[in-house]
This record gives sequence, C-alpha cells and structure tokens, in this order.
Amino acid sequence: MKRTHLPLNALRVFDAAARHLSFTRAADELAVTPAAVGQQIRALEDVLGVVLFRRTSKGLELTDEAVAGLDPLREGFLRFEESVQAMQAGQSSSNYTIAVPREFYAQWLAPRLATFRSLHPDVRFQLIADEDADFTEANLDVAIRLTEGPGELEGVQLAPGARVTVAASVDTQGWISWPGFAAPDGEDALLQVGNAGQALSSAVAGLGRTSMPLPLVADAVGSGRLVVLDGPEECRHAYWLVAPRPQWRQKKVRELVEFLRG
Repeated sequence: MKRTHLPLNALRVFDAAARHLSFTRAADELAVTPAAVGQQIRALEDVLGVVLFRRTSKGLELTDEAVAGLDPLREGFLRFEESVQAMQAGQSSSNYTIAVPREFYAQWLAPRLATFRSLHPDVRFQLIADEDADFTEANLDVAIRLTEGPGELEGVQLAPGARVTVAASVDTQGWISWPGFAAPDGEDALLQVGNAGQALSSAVAGLGRTSMPLPLVADAVGSGRLVVLDGPEECRHAYWLVAPRPQWRQKKVRELVEFLRG
C-alpha cells in the first residue's frame, strides 16, 4: 500500500506552536520568523482540511481537531527519536554516560555499579560530575540528582528522602551549612561550603555539625567516624535517577534502573 506523504516539517511547527500557543515563541524555538510559522500552519491546514488554531481575546487557542491529533503526533515524534537512536546505537548499547554528584557516587553508586558490571562484564561507564548537565550536549543516558522529584523527566527515587544531623562527636559545636541544607533557626553557620561532599568531609574532620541526606553518611556512621545527633527525619529532597522518555525506553537504561532499584 502506498504511504501517504507526511508534511513532517509543518507538523513540527504545529507541535511547537501548540506547546507555546504562540507563533512568536514557536518561531524563537525553531529559529525562524513568526511569518514562516504562520505560513507552515496555513499550509498544514490546507493539506488536512481543518482549522488548527483560532484567535481569541486571550490569544491563540487550539481547535477540537487540533487537540484530537496532538497526543498521537507527539507519540510519533518520540518513536522517530527512538528509531534514530536505535540506528545510532551500534556498539554503544553497553556504554553508559551518567551524570552524578561526586559524593553520591562515592558513598552509594560506585559499589552498586561494580556489582552491576560483574553481572555484565561488557558494560562501560563514563561519569559526568555535573548532575545538571544538558542531556543532549553531554550525550547522557541518565542523571542522578538531589531534587524534590523528576520534574518534566521520567524518574525513579533511588534512596529514601531522609536526612540526619551528624558530627564527629556529640560534643562537636558549630554548624556547617551547604546549599539546600542551611543552619537551623537560632544556629550560626561557622562554616559554609559549596556542596555535600565538602560538608561531609568537614563533619568527619570535626569542624562542626551538619544536616545530610541519610545515604551519604550511612558508611561514616557505621564505621564510627560520625555520630547521629538528630533524625532521621523526612526530607523533600531525595536522590532521583532521571532521563527523558526516549532514553528511559532504552533496554540498557531499563536494566540499570531495575538493578539499582532492586
């Protein structure tokens, strides 16, 4: 059966305009002019024989016909991306590029990756220290972030959202503050550091008390290098493994996620 010619470029323009409900913002995203967006939309409406947008006093509005086709269209674009990734995968199917905070890698992830690799000897890892790195620019498979949730990405929580107050001993005074874990009310931060790794090292050295995600201090507490002064208590921030939907559907990503969750 002969396939119907699909106006893919116009459909891309329609998707952008539908997300922004603005030809101008769609044009900025696509690096074209608003007039070019309008021309593509009108040409697509002519091909389909339907009206896709109507102008109201509040701005652009999708018609019922446009809404009916939007989800299948976006699903189709995801399928296209998966198809391209499958064709590009080749020998890279056993290679993982992971963005992860240094301290979480050292305290939690590294031993688990070692076990995973013992089960899959052909696996290779590339680690990126910036967990907020752009997925496309860094060619990431997954990222691990200390956050309140996955946001617009797909994700699973790797460790409980709990924190504890720790110090080298119960007599340790002063507070170590770091981004996201400030000193409690009434406490002065005698030491301010830039990340969780620095806070952990400072606490072990006896420089003060600090509040830390539970997974980061479990080994230090177990070995006696730190003592728990308070907690654990529930915390909005937890370590999440996240990825865009196309990566999330890859077999190798699913295997890693299932292992880490197990």
